[in-house]
Amino acid sequence: MSEGTWLVGTAGQGVLRSADGGASWHRLGLRQVMEFDSVVRSLAISPADPATVYAGADMGLCVSHDVGGRWERVSAPFDGQTVWKVAVDPQDAQRIFVGTGAPSRAVLWRSLDGGRSWTRAPVDIPELCAGVNRPRLLAFAFDPTDRNRLWFGLEEGGLFRSADGGDHWERVDDRLLWDFHTDIHAIHVLPNHGRKTVVVVCVNAVYRSHDDGQTWEGMLPHDDYGLYYARTLGAPAGSEDTLYLGISDGTPGTTSRILVSRDAAEHWEVLPLPQQPNACFWAIAVNPADARQVIAGTKYGHLFTSGDGGLGWRKQWREFSEISDVLWSPAVADIHPAHQSIAHKR
Repeated sequence: MSEGTWLVGTAGQGVLRSADGGASWHRLGLRQVMEFDSVVRSLAISPADPATVYAGADMGLCVSHDVGGRWERVSAPFDGQTVWKVAVDPQDAQRIFVGTGAPSRAVLWRSLDGGRSWTRAPVDIPELCAGVNRPRLLAFAFDPTDRNRLWFGLEEGGLFRSADGGDHWERVDDRLLWDFHTDIHAIHVLPNHGRKTVVVVCVNAVYRSHDDGQTWEGMLPHDDYGLYYARTLGAPAGSEDTLYLGISDGTPGTTSRILVSRDAAEHWEVLPLPQQPNACFWAIAVNPADARQVIAGTKYGHLFTSGDGGLGWRKQWREFSEISDVLWSPAVADIHPAHQSIAHKR
């Protein structure tokens, strides 16, 4: 199977792409609405077309219909604001949620028509917080068993859930078990073979709930793995119970690990890496067309890929500026070099 296209979103070099398994990498060209040295915080793929990719950037929301070659601005009330999270419903490409954040005001926006119109979520989000000054909306999750149930979380500012598709929201982080429960980094909902599991990653803990957030259990990564900082989740498309987790000794940190759970976050296994990462893993993504193909990036620019579900990894020769998100599209981009870097040998 083709390796498709790898996309790396960065804080300072826009989006870089490879369509040849990492042998060459290409920056954005000129005369784009998104600058090649822009800040990109979030990447998302359309379930209807793997060539359609969204980017949350420092100038708003952008979309590409050719796997990141040409970008268009999505006209929205949050134009000119920093988008920290883009979430496209895996079962409905027309339903998109966008979260803004620092230095902009943190707001959740919803579109039900593929980005043509937007409404602001009726939810009270703090303007300021203790840990990062202004909150960033980092986490969003769709419930694959009930399209009306949604989740989002802020760094910092709490955990929220909706039971009516986003018309109303309830804050529920006070039910979490340990300190720092307002600092939410990632959320994922797994069907788990009929025992639905909501997984929430806070700065220092990983939680799971089997009753839509009424009660929680969890683990502290420091106690089990000696690394206290939990950051990111990744899962195969349609996964019942498999989940990848990145933990570190801090942010940006000096090292990191990738863990996998194959029983919906009940047990975790440390995956082998070919060398020590240089910082916290900031993003993990899985090719939606092949659950074996996983890509992970650290905050300080290391990129690792796996073709066997994380059992073996290869560190890519190309290193990046600050990585903020990664994406593996099964669509193969037709790249016409503008700015590129090429490995002398694989």
